[in-house]
Amino acid sequence: MNHTTIRDGLHGGSDANSLNAKVEGAAQAAHQATDRIADKTNVQVDRLKGTVHRVVDDAADTATSAAEWASTIPEQARQVQTRLTDSASASIRARPITAVAGALVVGYLVGRLARL
Repeated sequence: MNHTTIRDGLHGGSDANSLNAKVEGAAQAAHQATDRIADKTNVQVDRLKGTVHRVVDDAADTATSAAEWASTIPEQARQVQTRLTDSASASIRARPITAVAGALVVGYLVGRLARL
């Protein structure tokens, strides 16, 4: 064996440099692939985050609209009750004898049904 072969074997020589270059290249490729994946993941996360925000905003708007609508129901019920009361009062004032006779008939029928 000559001195160059021994020295190359001890110090790594061209085979070691080639191996180091391949390892370094593979490491760089892995870093680049990781960076590309991270970039794509960030884009997807941002897109998903935007979608989730829109869905939450839409749900909040819908809930607000439903709450506003529900808050009008008691007032509407009071208005209907007032109209019915006014209508009944007007009808009783217009025909008091008929109203009293009708009330007596209804009371009699309810009494008879209660005995069964």
